[in-house]
Amino acid sequence: MKSLTITEAPQSLDWHEAIRRTENANVYASEKWGEYKRRLGWLVKRVIISDQSGRELGLVQYQIRKRGPFRFILAQGCPILTNRGAFQAKEVFEAFVAHLNLGRLDLLGIRYHQFETGEAKLALLAHGFRPVISAKDHTLEVDLLQDMESIRLAFDGRWRNALVKAERHNNILINFAHSPSDRSQAFDAFSKMYTTLKEKKGFQNSLNTQIYGDLAAHDTCLEFQEVREKGEPILVRIAHKSRHRWTDFFVASNERARELEVPRLALWRALEKAKQEGASIYDLGGIDPANNRGVYVFKAGVTRSVAQATPLWLYSRSSIVRDAAASILGRR
Repeated sequence: MKSLTITEAPQSLDWHEAIRRTENANVYASEKWGEYKRRLGWLVKRVIISDQSGRELGLVQYQIRKRGPFRFILAQGCPILTNRGAFQAKEVFEAFVAHLNLGRLDLLGIRYHQFETGEAKLALLAHGFRPVISAKDHTLEVDLLQDMESIRLAFDGRWRNALVKAERHNNILINFAHSPSDRSQAFDAFSKMYTTLKEKKGFQNSLNTQIYGDLAAHDTCLEFQEVREKGEPILVRIAHKSRHRWTDFFVASNERARELEVPRLALWRALEKAKQEGASIYDLGGIDPANNRGVYVFKAGVTRSVAQATPLWLYSRSSIVRDAAASILGRR
């Protein structure tokens, strides 16, 4: 650990580019996501962990929130290990934990959101982090290494028939928005439909659309899919894309879209797009069969390949603090 140095990323550093060139670049480690969390009230910091020769071993964006004597530190999608850093993963994590100078009431959480490597997992275990998994931490994945015909044939028969019905509609236009202005317009449409869905279904979600909109529109880690009928938006998908994995981040539609079975057609086009761009996995964005049966049934019609999400790893100088937090979070 003494041979490693940690420096705060200078403002002149292009953090987006530094993250993008790593194998496990992801939206949660991106500058835009960090700015979003800062606007929500978190203190956001970025550090670079290097060896004696100045070679980068790890990149970390982390968030801090204080409540009285307690301090919670959260690193999402990172620490990202470089190719060289993977060989010194234990030392990289040790240096990061030491850098935080945790008090006895402080709690550190690391959540990789499916971008966890074997080297990172071994380092987390070696340092006494406790993994926390709840029932909601599961998802369904589509294997994009198959040809598209095989993927389609694996759909549930009723799902496939509904897709054929949707494909017959001539007034449906599906577009992947690229310019910031088009993406911003798509996000505005998403926000309206998303708010309506939340009010109708009564579900809670931490996404603040008013704060996140302009950031999402300029984040190249995100793919925007907009579906229109006769010029009117009826569905918007925001997918997180990385080198090997696409993940449904947020999707919202209106009643008209559901009447026309458009959600199936939109997902099919998203699968095609992800495969064309070289992704090997399409993550359907999580499942909750017990509390959100309708969405689960829709996704299960596409694939039954269930995957457990990477855990929330917790660490504290106090095992009592760590275990109490793990017990509470494990019951979500």
